Amino acid sequence: MKKKNIVIAGNQISLIINQNNNDFISLTDMAKFKNADDPRYVIQNWMKTRFTVDFLGVWEQIYNKNFNRVEFDTFKLEVGTNAFVMTP
Repeated sequence: MKKKNIVIAGNQISLIINQNNNDFISLTDMAKFKNADDPRYVIQNWMKTRFTVDFLGVWEQIYNKNFNRVEFDTFKLEVGTNAFVMTP
């Protein structure tokens, strides 16, 4: 794996490139734009949106042959309720 950094608006963001040439970007580094002291809350807020949960569902359908769509649909109904919390 190769690690590389890019600088956006004066902020350093880490990239990891694996042996298959796939790029992975650091969400923590990106979240530091919004809250440099505690980026985990920014990520937690991103993760609980309907758009993120929908994206994760599509990603799982494409890349996870054991993905349980019925169980996911049950989980997806919780998104947006006050009781719904999803963390990294």
